[in-house]
Order: sequence, then C-alpha cells, then structure tokens
Amino acid sequence: MRIFIFHLLTPILGLSLLLGGAKNLIAAGEVEVLHWWTSGGEATALRVIKDNLQKKGVSWVDMPIAGGAGVNAMTVLRARVSSGKPPTAVQLLGFDITSWAEEDVLADLNDLAKQENWNKVIPQPLQDFAIYKGKWVSVPINVHSTNWVWANKAIFDKLNLAVPTNWNEFKLAVEKIKKAGIIPIAHGGQPWQDATIFDSLVMVAGGADFYKKAFLDLDAKALGSKTMEKAFSYLRFIRANLDPNFSGRDWNLASSMVIEGKAAMQIMGDWAKGEFVKADQVAGKDFICFRFPGTQGNVTFNADQFAMFKLGKSQKVNQDKLALVIADKDTQARFNQIKGSVPARIDISDAGFDACGKKGIKDLRESAANGTMMGSMAHGYAAPPAVKNAVFDVVTKFFNDEKVTPAKAAKMLAVAVAIAQ
Repeated sequence: MRIFIFHLLTPILGLSLLLGGAKNLIAAGEVEVLHWWTSGGEATALRVIKDNLQKKGVSWVDMPIAGGAGVNAMTVLRARVSSGKPPTAVQLLGFDITSWAEEDVLADLNDLAKQENWNKVIPQPLQDFAIYKGKWVSVPINVHSTNWVWANKAIFDKLNLAVPTNWNEFKLAVEKIKKAGIIPIAHGGQPWQDATIFDSLVMVAGGADFYKKAFLDLDAKALGSKTMEKAFSYLRFIRANLDPNFSGRDWNLASSMVIEGKAAMQIMGDWAKGEFVKADQVAGKDFICFRFPGTQGNVTFNADQFAMFKLGKSQKVNQDKLALVIADKDTQARFNQIKGSVPARIDISDAGFDACGKKGIKDLRESAANGTMMGSMAHGYAAPPAVKNAVFDVVTKFFNDEKVTPAKAAKMLAVAVAIAQ
C-alpha cells in the first residue's frame, strides 16, 4: 500500500512519505533498492532480477521513484542518505556514481569483480565509471544507447518511406509524413528528453570527433561554434514537427503514440523498445529501429549500474548476492531482451535477441573497439551533473523559446558550461 500511495502523490508529498516511512533496518534476507524503472516495460524487465535474486534466498524490497533519467530518484536518494537511512542499493548513472564514490559511502566490490573477471567482460568506457581509485563501486546491468529512432512500420510502408541515412533524408521523410496528416515525431517536453535528441544532433552536425570535443572535453570553442549552431538549427526543425500537446509528456506515452500509429517516429534511447515489446510488437514487422540518421557507427551510451551503500557485514552478504545476480549472464541476457538495452557484458551471445537487439549488440562491440563509444551528455555519462544540468537549461530554453536563435543558443551553451565547471 505504501508504494501504491507513493505513486499517486506529488513528488514533494511522496518524498515526505518516503522519508517518514523508511525502514531504519532492512530485515535479514532483504535488500531495499531505489530505482526509477516504473514504466510497464521497465517493470517487466525488473522482474528478471527480482526472481533470480529470490532464488538466492534474498527478497527485493522495491523503492521506485517515477521520473525519467533518474532526476527525481537522485533527489530522494540525497534526502535518504542525509537522514542516515540509505537504501541497500541504488540505480545510478555515470558521474552520479563518481560523486557518491567521492563521498566514500559506496561498498567495495573488488573481491566479486576479481572472482567474476569483470575487467575482461565489461567494456572500458563502463569501467571508467564503475571503478573509482582502483576499487569497483558499481556493477552495470546493461548498455543503453541514446542515438536511436523508433518508427511505425505500417506508416513507413504506407508512405513508401525508406529508412533515412542522413539529415537531408530524415528531413524529407518528416516532411512527407507531415504532408500525409500524421504527426512526424512523438516527443515528451521534459528537459532530459530534449537533451536526448540534442545528443544525436550534435553528432550529426559535427561527427564523433566534434561530439567528443564539445561534450566530453567541454572545449569552449566547440561549444560556441558554428557547428553547434547547426545542431541547434536541427533541433528547431525537430521542434516544428511535434504535435502541440508534447509539453510534459512522459517518454513512454510518446512511445505509445508510435505503437498506436498516432505518430510515425520517436527519437529515444533503446529503453523505448521495452514498451514496444510489452505491447506485443515485433521488430521488423510492427516497428523499425535505426540509428539517428548520420550517427551510424557511433554509440552514445547510458548504462544502468547498481551501487551498494556501506551498511555493515550483515547486509554485505545480501549486497554481494545482488551484485552477482546483476552481473550474471542469464540475468543480463533475459533482462535486456525485455528492457530493449544490450548486456553490459560483451561475452553474451545475441541469440534470443530480436533484430534491434542484435543490431544493438553488434553496434556496441564495434564502437567499443573503434573508440566511438561515448557517454551521453543527456544521461550523465559525458560530464558531471552541474554541467549536464547547465546543458539541459540552455537546450530546453531554446526548445521552447523561438526568440532564441541558434547562434545565441551556442553562445549561451559555451557560457553556461564554463560557469558550471
């Protein structure tokens, strides 16, 4: 009942309830896990972890915090830790892992990592965040990539549209869809969703090297450049081809618009596939997946990882069991088949994955080998939270204010990032 009520309350009331009702002690054989997997597809995938953990004699006590990209969850987590009631484990992304590791509150997973050879099966870009000062502090369950487009195949077939491979082809496809009286792009007007699209547009505008300079190196010249202006001009085109009711829409509702044929495409990370799967949609038959036109060969990633808080020896046994389940081959294969992502381990076969999953695994391995697997700015793997939030502010302001020109937006971006560092 407590969890049910929590979902119905506002974030502020929900936070008060959570802090007021949080357990002082987790019972033996339990782990309390804070996460933001609350959509239908996500909840279904999560069941794989829960069931495999139960087989180890440990019960998962759910602490779901609604809100894409974990923004609300991080607010709740900070409050929990500040009140002296940290959860057993928490879902974290990128620089958030680093931030908590710097506070020396995360459990040491080195013995498990050595035992299971994580350093040999997990790509280096993920290890860069999972390891802090030589110590494993988190374990990744998956790799999501953000530069995907999800399309309704029936609409593409009806309009005789081929999968676009570059920006000009994408524009032509959007214009043809709009002319047919169909919403070209389903989108939810939330800062993290706006920024997710912008990730791909920065890469389209300048390529992988430019993306790295701007978002990983935070090069001031790149951030304020003509190339960045081009990325903002592309974003304005996207904004002009949404339905008027996009503001505040959750990402999974935008996915439903594509599933139901109300819109032709959604630009979203591959967690969207979980919604298609839950709706009994089949890749290649009911929906199409393709890299955002102009980004093929590159992967901007977002990997869900789980970190354990230091809670003493009594909880360490259960935490270790949870970490082992998360890293387990069977768990990662079945979880990601449902979730839409691909395994964090590169030693897992693509058998059992659909066409989009097979492509995702292939793309990930190639990009990891070629050095074009790069962290998503929108999802906390390119830059620290302060910088990410500064980018969110500029991108969302531009997205919703037509008076801000692409040139002005690029200058604002360079200044905002400089201040945030």
